[in-house]
This record gives sequence, C-alpha cells and structure tokens, in this order.
Amino acid sequence: MNDNEKMIRPIRSFVKREGKLTKGQQNAIDQGWSMFGVDLGDQKLDLDNLFGRHAPVVLEIGFGNGLSLAEMASHSPEMNFFGIEVHKPGVGSLLVQVRQQELNNVRVSGDDAVRVLEQQIPDHSLSRVQIFFPDPWHKKRHHKRRLIQPAFVETLVRKLEPNGRIHVATDWENYAEHILEVLSANNDIRNTTKEYAPKPDYRPGTKYEARGVRLGHGVWDLVFEKK
Repeated sequence: MNDNEKMIRPIRSFVKREGKLTKGQQNAIDQGWSMFGVDLGDQKLDLDNLFGRHAPVVLEIGFGNGLSLAEMASHSPEMNFFGIEVHKPGVGSLLVQVRQQELNNVRVSGDDAVRVLEQQIPDHSLSRVQIFFPDPWHKKRHHKRRLIQPAFVETLVRKLEPNGRIHVATDWENYAEHILEVLSANNDIRNTTKEYAPKPDYRPGTKYEARGVRLGHGVWDLVFEKK
C-alpha cells in the first residue's frame, strides 16, 4: 500500500448516537437530501459538478447542529461549503437552515469523515478544512481516539490545494497542545502564527465554545497553511 492509498487508523474518533429528530429536521432531510445530500460512494466527487459551479471549497468535519456552518455559508456566498456530520439530528438541523436561508452553496454528508476523505474527496481540491471543537477524549486512555493524529493530518494535507489551510479550534488546553505538536510535525504545512492564532473573523461562536467558556476553559485556534 503506497502513501496515497494508506488508510487511517481504524479506531473511531466518535461515538455515534442517533438521537431523536424533530419533525422539522426529518422533513428537511426528506425534502432536501436529494438536492443537498451526498451519499457515500467509491468514486471521487466532481466538486464543480456537485455545487454547480467552480468556487473555493471549505470542508467542515463535525459541524454539530450546523448553525455556524450555515452562518459561514450565508456570509461567504462566493465559497462552497461541504459539511460532514455523523449525527443525524445535526444533519437535519443544517438542512433546515439551508432551506430556510436558501443556501445553494452547502452540501452535506452524514458518513464517517475518514471514509469520505479517502473515498470521495479529490486530492488538491480543498481551500480549507475546518474542525471546530472536536471531541477531546480528555481521559489519557482515550487519547488514541482523538481525531487529530499524524496519519489523519497527512490525508488532510493531501486533499488541500496549494496554500490551502487547516483550521482547528478547541477549548481543551491539553488537546490544543497535542494538535499543535501533530500539525507542527508535518513538513508539508506551516503555522500561520508562532503558536496559536487569533480567532479568525469567519469562525462564528458555537454552543460548544460557549460551554467551554462557561466552564472556565480557554479557546485555542490553530491555523496551518500548505506549503
């Protein structure tokens, strides 16, 4: 297996909890999936064809309830946004926003990001990958489940176009230190700041961020650029 075919570790970084969909979320999925949803497949996607135009593509992994992703898509109509979220109520919530705000620049997948990246996202196709407040798996014995690991970062870098960026935000200091170490170790990307970055204007606040602030946590943004 060569580097381009190398599969990321099989340990999952998430626990899938279906949760109960509201009637509005279910309706949004039923009525909006055929237009905005992306089913898992074995072929690379033609992203221009998927969005119906050529524009920079931002991939968000784990968008939660989708409110911040919808806000970004609304504020940046010149960009395309591809969101991945395994929790179905979150998918439904985003599709509610997409339909209410008539956002034509959003597409959504409900599958494992590792598989979507490996199987469907073309190399050198993404302007930015953003991962906001991923599960910190704060117990030491669970650190192996953290999403940001060297092999995963290698895959992300391969999917970025030249000068494309990886943006991760977390409210757990220990995880921030881990992310900084892992990203800094990859020779194909460079830190856009000396250490942690100021919060970019394009990133809205999220309920996870607000929760962390309430608990007395700091918030750390890390932005790395492909060389």
